Amino acid sequence: MLTEEAALGFVRTRGLGMAEAAAVTETGMSALLGGDPEVVAPHLEKLGLTPANVNGAGQIVAAGTLEQLAALEADKPEGVRRVVPLKVAGAFHTHHMAPAVTELGKAAQDLAVSDPAITYVSNADGKAVATGSEVVARLVSQVSNPVRWDLCMETLKELGTTALIEVCPGGTLTGLAKRALPGVKTLALKSPDDLDAARALIAEHAAR
Repeated sequence: MLTEEAALGFVRTRGLGMAEAAAVTETGMSALLGGDPEVVAPHLEKLGLTPANVNGAGQIVAAGTLEQLAALEADKPEGVRRVVPLKVAGAFHTHHMAPAVTELGKAAQDLAVSDPAITYVSNADGKAVATGSEVVARLVSQVSNPVRWDLCMETLKELGTTALIEVCPGGTLTGLAKRALPGVKTLALKSPDDLDAARALIAEHAAR
């Protein structure tokens, strides 16, 4: 059983490792609005950028050096309406985070974990993961690999999901889900004031 202290220590190692990796090179991320993923992906590769977040609903987040991101703004892929720079400290979910993966992998060796009690959908590929060891392995590798929220939403749809609650700070994922999962009720849990609504939504959909 993973204790709260061990979990927080793991999260702290992840955060510190990513911050240290981000300080090595000036990197960042930009959201691309619109465009076909099959067109966007090779264009980003040509510029040396990584599609770090494939969010679905017409949004991909590119990550790389500031120079590469400037080149992207000057040369948008066909069909992309806007390139929006994000206020982040580095190129997360890319090879720039490799040093953090090494440190997190070492920390993971000391964790004693149990298997998920509910369905765990991995944002590495949208697949459901059944064992605790695999969950931890994916959490480690995810630091330097793209996030596939688009595939997660496909799996949620296949599982018959009827409601989605995003834990704070929230809003981005529920916004994407509203467009990609019509008919699924969503709630972004942004403050304690939203807890009653979350409880009501869970009660409404738990018996389905």
